[in-house]
Amino acid sequence: MTAPTESLALASEGSGSPAGSPTPWKRVVAAFRSTPSVIICSIILGLIVLMAVFAPLLAKITGWGPTDFDASAIDPNQGGKPLGALGGVSVDHWFGVEPGNGRDIFIRIAYGAQVSLTIAVVAAVITTVVGVVLGMLAGFFGGWLDTIISRVMDFLMAFPQLIFMIAILSALPSGNRPVLLVVVLSVFGWPYTARVIRGQAMSLRNEEFVEAAMAAGASRMRISFKEILPNLRGTIIVLATIAIPQYIGTEAGLSFLGVGVTPPTPSWGQMISDSVGWYAVDPMYFIFPGLFLFLTVLCCTVVGDHLKRELDEGGAA
Repeated sequence: MTAPTESLALASEGSGSPAGSPTPWKRVVAAFRSTPSVIICSIILGLIVLMAVFAPLLAKITGWGPTDFDASAIDPNQGGKPLGALGGVSVDHWFGVEPGNGRDIFIRIAYGAQVSLTIAVVAAVITTVVGVVLGMLAGFFGGWLDTIISRVMDFLMAFPQLIFMIAILSALPSGNRPVLLVVVLSVFGWPYTARVIRGQAMSLRNEEFVEAAMAAGASRMRISFKEILPNLRGTIIVLATIAIPQYIGTEAGLSFLGVGVTPPTPSWGQMISDSVGWYAVDPMYFIFPGLFLFLTVLCCTVVGDHLKRELDEGGAA
């Protein structure tokens, strides 16, 4: 009889791949290196992450904090319009300044990246953990546990999420908005991960390595999280990767509508909302935060889709 760990090794290595062929992860890395679009998107994402991480250092280098006003960079006689071309772009203000108050746009974008990425990553981690655990329990154990978890998933997925997010966040006190956003995104986000994991667990629970583990006397809980779960690593990583740009876009949308991150905390959606009244006189105020939001969501989506495609092809090989 094949030991459960040996069976798992055979299933995770081999699921159809000939001996000596590259593993799915090696194929992913090779494909990443050979695909120009993925390389470019990875570099852009890396730069945005570095900008977010080192936002305080960038503030020291430029000499401007996210809430510092520069009255000398705006013209009070024109309603606070930035002085100079391109919205006040200069050596002192790399992306110009905000109309009306003179706050540095580059620094606020850097701190906005910090806020948006933190909210999105934390929400993605929470929804992935909760979704994987509940999906595994529902898919492997079945019965009444599957029924309860599935009905809760159906209940949450039936809601028009954006409308309820707006309603909930509008009713809650300001408090710590980033934390509230993480909670709301996590509550509505985990069923999508759980549904995928449930289906995968149901298909794997009848595999030979699971039967071998049961015959060896392993508990059902151990089998689900020690034997089945490692075979779902690729799916889990892909789900988390794809969730991040969705949460970035949702956070920006909620902040744009005024129920997300509140001033003075910087947010890309909030900056885009504030720029609405300045389209005609200072389009750069909209272009810079809008461009960073677009690039971040686009690059995350491209990398996530490419990762999913390569892992799917590796699993089917």
